[in-house]
Amino acid sequence: MDPLEKIFGKTAQMTVLKNLIEHQNESTYLSGIAEETGLSHSSVSRVITPLIESGIVIEKPLGKQIRTFQLNMESDATRLIIDFYNKINQMLE
Repeated sequence: MDPLEKIFGKTAQMTVLKNLIEHQNESTYLSGIAEETGLSHSSVSRVITPLIESGIVIEKPLGKQIRTFQLNMESDATRLIIDFYNKINQMLE
């Protein structure tokens, strides 16, 4: 079991956040996150919205209907989350 899941449980939002952390230097699409995590497109869309609103994730439109997503590495909150993720993984391995 993943260290974060041991502490916080397995939720769709945690799964999406973990996926974005693991690909932190890449932009991705909703469908890409859904495919990699096994979540439905609608679940990813639902749980990524609060991450965007909190400034942890940046959404960039690519054309009229396509949106890309990436962690906001300028955000103090994002950097703290990544630091916590890395440290908790080291401790619980």
